[in-house]
Amino acid sequence: MQPKKKAVRWSRQVTETSDALDLEAGVFTKSSAKQIAESLKRSAEQSRRRKADPFRSAMSMLTFFINRAGRHLSARRRAILERAKDELRVLYGRPPRTA
Repeated sequence: MQPKKKAVRWSRQVTETSDALDLEAGVFTKSSAKQIAESLKRSAEQSRRRKADPFRSAMSMLTFFINRAGRHLSARRRAILERAKDELRVLYGRPPRTA
């Protein structure tokens, strides 16, 4: 019998190797939505790996993380990450999300 192969997490590979962003370690575990948004903004503006404008790249990475974490996110963590989207819009001078 052969040893089991370690599961390859495609979402991790996308985060690390795609033309997305060079993220700060632990960005999605920060305690406040504002800290998460500021870190994503910094990463988006400094990254040379992105193809879209900084706002779209940052928002896309945040949405990607929320979608991939899915059912494993607590309600509190999901709420913080959703508020981070609003903070990101404020930082880029974009209109707030409509309901």
